Amino acid sequence: MPSFSLKRVHLATRLCVQEKTTLSVSSLSFRAQPDYMQEASMLMAKLSYVEGDYSEAINQYGKVTLDELALVGAPVYRLSMIAEADFVLCVFKRSQQTVPRPVCCLCCVFSGLFCVFQALSAGMQNRSPKPGPVAQEQELGYFLETGLQRAHVIHFKNGNLTRGVGRFREILRAVETRTTQNLRMTIARQLAEILLRGMCEQSYWSPLEDPPSQSPLDDPLLRQGAPYTKDYALSRRPRVYSGENLFCPQENTEEALLLLLISESMANRDAVLSRIPEHNSDRIISLQSASVVYDLLTIALGRRGQYEMLSECLERAMKFAFEEFHLWYQLALSLMAAGKSARAVKVLKECIRLKPDDPTIPLLAVKLCIGALHWLEEGECFAKMVVDMGEKASEFRAKGYLAIGLVYSLKATDGEGPLPLSATDIVQYSTQGQAQSLSPTDHLAAFYLALQLAVSRQIPEALGYVRQALQLQGDDVHSLHLLALLLSAQKHYHDALNIIEMALSEYPESFILLFTKVKLETLCRGPEEALLTCKHMLQIWKSCAGAAVLTPSSPLSSSPPPPLSAGSVHATSMAASRVEQALSEVASSMQSSAPKHGPLHPWMTLAQIWLHAAEVYIGMGKPAEATACTQEAANLFPMSHNVLFMRGQVAELRGNVDEAKRWYEEALSISPTHVKTMQRLVSVSSVPLFSVSRYLFHHQASLLGCDCKQSS
Repeated sequence: MPSFSLKRVHLATRLCVQEKTTLSVSSLSFRAQPDYMQEASMLMAKLSYVEGDYSEAINQYGKVTLDELALVGAPVYRLSMIAEADFVLCVFKRSQQTVPRPVCCLCCVFSGLFCVFQALSAGMQNRSPKPGPVAQEQELGYFLETGLQRAHVIHFKNGNLTRGVGRFREILRAVETRTTQNLRMTIARQLAEILLRGMCEQSYWSPLEDPPSQSPLDDPLLRQGAPYTKDYALSRRPRVYSGENLFCPQENTEEALLLLLISESMANRDAVLSRIPEHNSDRIISLQSASVVYDLLTIALGRRGQYEMLSECLERAMKFAFEEFHLWYQLALSLMAAGKSARAVKVLKECIRLKPDDPTIPLLAVKLCIGALHWLEEGECFAKMVVDMGEKASEFRAKGYLAIGLVYSLKATDGEGPLPLSATDIVQYSTQGQAQSLSPTDHLAAFYLALQLAVSRQIPEALGYVRQALQLQGDDVHSLHLLALLLSAQKHYHDALNIIEMALSEYPESFILLFTKVKLETLCRGPEEALLTCKHMLQIWKSCAGAAVLTPSSPLSSSPPPPLSAGSVHATSMAASRVEQALSEVASSMQSSAPKHGPLHPWMTLAQIWLHAAEVYIGMGKPAEATACTQEAANLFPMSHNVLFMRGQVAELRGNVDEAKRWYEEALSISPTHVKTMQRLVSVSSVPLFSVSRYLFHHQASLLGCDCKQSS
């Protein structure tokens, strides 16, 4: 290999000597023709530059008056030579000066480069489609491509971001040629990065508008006294895209997203997927280019909360993702954010295979399995993966034990048979492991132990652990809420209300806290105060509903469950919620009201607000107002078991026992484990609870079409 390289060096040296001799002879024979003399001098300067004789290159370029050369009507090769000369002279002048470069040389470079663009475009578009061999595509060459990539960098280094962005847009608005496709993708990606990271909405201007004379993006010293701000008009403007109904972005994120989608399309089109060794370097470059585009797409779409679109974009990136952990992990996170939990778990399994020593990946899978999906067996397997890592998991090992405890707690709630250990023992073990871990300030173990003790009705012990969790993290909304609930369980309603108000001072738009406040105010201050809180919740929802429908990260979802939720989520409740959601969608489609748009959670929150107001009116003995509030909730989710239960209470308040019984039976047919409905049904039926349970069993079996005569 070294001998081969040496032969190439000798061959290049011999060719350079021959070319220099030829150019010297040509310059003597072309003395009477100035154009040819200028071209010979520029070629001699380029040859000297390649040889490393920079002083001779400067001398040769000095023989040519570049500013006086005619560009109109010049052939492509001559325009390329002029642009290369401008670029080389700018490099030399920049290295000799300590002050920022004047913009005149940059204008000359762009003038020459754009003229080359125009000539190449015209040459390709004017070719006659005659049959024959395909002409070889023209290339920009090292000097022209490097000039286009680096000329704008001087603007940014000089603090003139406005002019740099303008130059980017001029290049991108020019009609595309095959010669400049790769360069266009690079510049589009760089401009998108500048728009996302260096420009805010207040300093943005549209591509069709003139840039501001004074922009906060530019260096203040440059704005005060720029030594040279003269701009040169291009002798031949590049051809730009024109026509009717052309899309023009109106904000920085919109323009960045447009550029990134174009870059993504070009990256997918030119992807190198071959695994043979000869294409390894090209494949790595293609992967790196695509990864940068998808990282920027994650930033742009994440700001808008468009996780559905982001997951679709990352699915298209899977052609690059063979044995590439970064793209797989990005896809998993986007699927989680988009609510596609089942697919996210499958992608996380692939991430675990690619990176088996990372404990955070199975913990994310545990969160999905025991939360949204209720896959307890799979969640237990993922949690045991973390525990089996041993010391490699460090502080995450305690979270693995905590996850196992939550799985056992949910299994106990579902009644799935004997457990190897009690849930309290497992969570207690996780607390002991946490105290010996590297992160003793984690409050989750103490919180979940308090939650499990509260479910087991061990209120004093639960109070002790929830106070311990608040000592570790005093502003945790879930710990504060649990403390208030435990105090209310001990009939300390005023203390619980004070805790809720203190938590609301930190989280004023948390609907979970506001719902609890309504119930406590009804007991402590009267229903009038509770109604004021309901009206306040409606105002909050109205002010945040638009943002909530567009972005899931709005205050309507400001109180998400903790990282590993437990307790209230079990198989029957999830099945009931899915049944009532499906039935509500069918019932809503049969009504004339407009369909609900956006995420489901904000509309569920609104229905809960109306139901809380109806409950307050029922306590005040006002059936008309309670009926109106219940109807508002029914318009959103007509088959919700909470709505049906509230209809039964309103009917019971009016004295219609048969109607109330019918509503309670319908509520139990959707959610058979709703305790309040069972209690009210027993109350209005005046029969023992065992008879009601037997009746409900036959009622459920009749709905399923089963024959229960033998079992009865």
